[in-house]
Amino acid sequence: MDKYKILRKFGFYFDMNKTLFLLLLVPFLFSSCIEERKNTAYETLGKINSVSVIIDDQLWNGEVGDSLRNKFASPVIGLQDEEPLFVLNQYPVKLLDGFLTKSRNIIVVKKDVKNDFSIKENETSNPQILIRFSGRTLKDLIDSIEVKAPQITKMIRDSEIRSIQSQIYVDKSETNDINEQFDVDVKIPVKFKTVLKGKKFLWMKKEINGGNLSIIAYQLPFKRLKDTTNIINSIVKVRDSIGNKYIHGSKKRTRMVTETDFTPYLDKINLSNHVAYETKGTWNLKNAFMSGPFINYAIVDEQRKRVIVLEGFCYAPFKGKSDFMLELEAIIKTIKL
Repeated sequence: MDKYKILRKFGFYFDMNKTLFLLLLVPFLFSSCIEERKNTAYETLGKINSVSVIIDDQLWNGEVGDSLRNKFASPVIGLQDEEPLFVLNQYPVKLLDGFLTKSRNIIVVKKDVKNDFSIKENETSNPQILIRFSGRTLKDLIDSIEVKAPQITKMIRDSEIRSIQSQIYVDKSETNDINEQFDVDVKIPVKFKTVLKGKKFLWMKKEINGGNLSIIAYQLPFKRLKDTTNIINSIVKVRDSIGNKYIHGSKKRTRMVTETDFTPYLDKINLSNHVAYETKGTWNLKNAFMSGPFINYAIVDEQRKRVIVLEGFCYAPFKGKSDFMLELEAIIKTIKL
């Protein structure tokens, strides 16, 4: 047989098989792409602590809008200057579809034929929280907002903290310092550097434009917080003694103390499966003109009869501080005993 005929013969069968293979492969790839697109959410846009409120102007400028602002734009606890809990950006309902794609936090409010409320997470983007309120009357909408606001606030804040934590690039040397001193696991971001070490004490600092963020860690005997009748007083006394010993300014006789003009906020929470006391307040540098907010976590480790304290504080004059404090809170909450 002619060799060219043989080549053409095998070539023909090769082309047919290739064609058949491609015909079988294309639908599979196409369906896979569709499935992948279904399962892959867009990465959300927008600043931390921002919420897109999809609501008509008439509702926004009335009692319903007032209720939303009172609940979600109320002042952040523990800051000297008033800063809103969330920055609310209002848009008319006709723009809803555009915001469903890439907005991180969305609240939709509208009048409807029935009362309804729903929360969906990561529906079209990640991270994303989509809250929908609908009501037959203005009173129905306001009542629903009043009842659901604490749940929504916690969900959004927890989501923002997880988002920050997912972006932490760990500095192994700083992380090892705190882990070895206290036998705990905390993710310390790469820009934080140790500036002072003591016996069961560590101070790490991150420089920012015009200021700095700090994280300190120290250990207390279990008995220091055993009496819970006035826990806030005990925590303030301890942190003032730590400030007196370790945290000083450049001038003589300057030391960090808890600001007495602002009563610290106290909450009992669960952190790393342990009882912890969360304290928020204001610090100042005695005999100097420096101050800022702090957030303090005293974690009770009953098994080892000790208390581990992690505190974040911020010095950022002439700047908003709520985002900085949320960053410090997110870092501290990576702790595992």
